[in-house]
Amino acid sequence: MDRRQFITKTAGLAAAAPLAGLATSLPALAVTGSSNIVELAVATPDLSTLVTAVQAAGLVDTLASPGNFTVFAPTNRAFEHLPAGVLDSLLADTAALTNVLTYHVSGDYYPASALAGAHGVVPTVQGGNIRVNGRSGVHLNGNVSVTTADVFASNGVVHIIDAVLLPH
Repeated sequence: MDRRQFITKTAGLAAAAPLAGLATSLPALAVTGSSNIVELAVATPDLSTLVTAVQAAGLVDTLASPGNFTVFAPTNRAFEHLPAGVLDSLLADTAALTNVLTYHVSGDYYPASALAGAHGVVPTVQGGNIRVNGRSGVHLNGNVSVTTADVFASNGVVHIIDAVLLPH
């Protein structure tokens, strides 16, 4: 998937059913970090497996591009908890890897303040939705926890998570 396809697919997600009221209540641009999402991930040792996967999928330019992205970033340990052989299989299959990685990205901006206390869905670039329960911490798809929230980048926000999200 090239940058144009990613941006085009992202633009169509505004019509999906995001968390109630968030799409209209958030500012158009509220990011404050000086590094883009890729630079931030490269500078975070615990995200090195994610960086390898983003490179293998050819998504570096896309995630470094201007935008208001939200990325749910699995740690190295999260990737280690995948069943044996799954990561290697994904890295060998660009289409499957892109499907999984784009499920971790929203084309909309969801800082922790938008997720905390919320119950709903966040639309993803992949086309699916991530279920969010922010009533006691922030949990995704039932059992994935946001362990570090609001790592701000120049083109969005990153929330570090403790498991790899797999599309349904």
